Amino acid sequence: MHVLVVNAGSSSLKLCIVEPATGARAAESTVERIPAGGHQAALEGALPALLASGGVKLAAVGHRVVHGGELFTSPTHLDDAVTDAIRGLIPLAPLHVPANLAGVAAARAVLPDVPHVAVFDTAFHATLPNRARRYALPLALAEKHGIRRYGFHGPSHKYVAERAAEHLGAALEELRIITCHLGNGASATAVEYGRSVETSMGMTPLEGLVMGTRSGDVDPGVLLHLVRQEGLDADGLDRILNKESGLAGLSGIGNDMRDIEEAAANGDDRCRAALHAFCHRLRKYIGAYAAVMGGVDAIVFTAGIGENSALVRHRTAQRLEFLGARLDEELNRDCEVTRDAPVVEISPPHARCRILVVKTDEAHAIARDVARMVLDLGAVGAHKPIPIAVSARHVHLTQDAVKALFGPDGKLTPRKWLSQPGQFACEERVTLHGPRGSIERVGIIGPVRRDCQIEVSRTDEYALGLDAPIRRSGQVANSPGITLQGPAGRLTLEEGVVQAWRHIHMQPEDAEHYGVKDGDVVSVAVDSEARDLVFGDVLVRVKSSYLLEMHIDTDEANAADLNAGDAGMLALTRGTVRLLRKDVTHAEV
Repeated sequence: MHVLVVNAGSSSLKLCIVEPATGARAAESTVERIPAGGHQAALEGALPALLASGGVKLAAVGHRVVHGGELFTSPTHLDDAVTDAIRGLIPLAPLHVPANLAGVAAARAVLPDVPHVAVFDTAFHATLPNRARRYALPLALAEKHGIRRYGFHGPSHKYVAERAAEHLGAALEELRIITCHLGNGASATAVEYGRSVETSMGMTPLEGLVMGTRSGDVDPGVLLHLVRQEGLDADGLDRILNKESGLAGLSGIGNDMRDIEEAAANGDDRCRAALHAFCHRLRKYIGAYAAVMGGVDAIVFTAGIGENSALVRHRTAQRLEFLGARLDEELNRDCEVTRDAPVVEISPPHARCRILVVKTDEAHAIARDVARMVLDLGAVGAHKPIPIAVSARHVHLTQDAVKALFGPDGKLTPRKWLSQPGQFACEERVTLHGPRGSIERVGIIGPVRRDCQIEVSRTDEYALGLDAPIRRSGQVANSPGITLQGPAGRLTLEEGVVQAWRHIHMQPEDAEHYGVKDGDVVSVAVDSEARDLVFGDVLVRVKSSYLLEMHIDTDEANAADLNAGDAGMLALTRGTVRLLRKDVTHAEV
């Protein structure tokens, strides 16, 4: 299949026909200046030649949409209702969304019989925890105007993180990666075990790193000072921050890093200062994100500057040895990434933190997301039931922990065998003691494990006074500790408290049936008489010993108005896993 990717800007239109499986281009075209007839005239003029040169039939059209707000956290089929909803997000990105919508309208008019899908820059960052997405503003004011951190460059950050994991021979869900998208727009993202947990851009693409013409982080007091001293209105301030700052404002010669590096080498002090500021800000973010994740396995450079500037990579990597990140200068100087060789490692062999240069390909990333949406998997998966298990807070213990809590002869006694083979609820119970409060009679799931793990909900977090990360089972490194109380003693753990990443257990034949694989992340739409809800960020876990079942915690079940004994059915329909309450059995653990 082939997908037409449309990237519509205010003054340009980029078109690319992509084969989603490989990223191969059948044809590409760029309209640098939108004609008087607008985007539709530009598309009508460019598309026939593009299709003729590509010689392919389009299966779908994918549209890059910069801002999805809180409404859109995954690729979404475009219809009139969706486009109207996106139009309501214009105040969040007034420079980008109108142009994106103009491209959507034009493409739908020219290609009315082909599915159209929006892929949002902000969607990958929908997993940001509350602590990372909130600004310290009055809550009512922030909620009234949708003020929060959203993040951007999502398709690029996701794409290069996946490429890096493939190169390292590890699952993305096992790695902590910092991705640095460095172009005229620049952003850094902390990708912890496959999820974006921090990113440098905020409500708009203006926050964060030094960029080509954007300032990045600025003391808000500076803005108030400029308004008062220079008599600036909103448009004047917007112009300075978005078009006259960044590398252009610092260097005095423009925003092209190649020109700045050349001038700096020839002794231009302003360009030297611009280069230093750019790399210093990036290095500061890398250090902060390593602290957020409790370490880093790989640092990835990508986009125009990240892929092509050995000097920026060299200056940024200085003084990161404390992270185990070292640069091989020869590899860095010789680095060249292409579509045929998209990943180059520039750190020494066996470095504790690997440094990679990865060629980004946002058009390929968008085409892949679109392909997943238009594959009609509903007919395959619609009639295969998946039980839904609501997991209350519980504890997994090591054998040593069992002895510490229940005595030297202590053992776990099965009370009830659970749906997953070999697992059982125990007769024994423990009390959890956190910094703020305690929770009594918490269940234990057997058998014993290699590491202790305490799984709690967000509500439990608040009760205990903890800040537990969302993790895949077994990933307890750098999570909070807690004290357990049993009848024979107390045990204080240094780490182990997590929120379970909502997930679906599948056997290989189930995964084949639904058209997914281990590590895929899907959305779950719950059709409820009382409360319809879409669960995004649902992890697919595939193993031959698993029993088909979806696991959510009590807070999630309450949000969807699910109760023990309710019925539902999971079906993969156009990329979205859908729960139809009336058809399938719901189970509780």
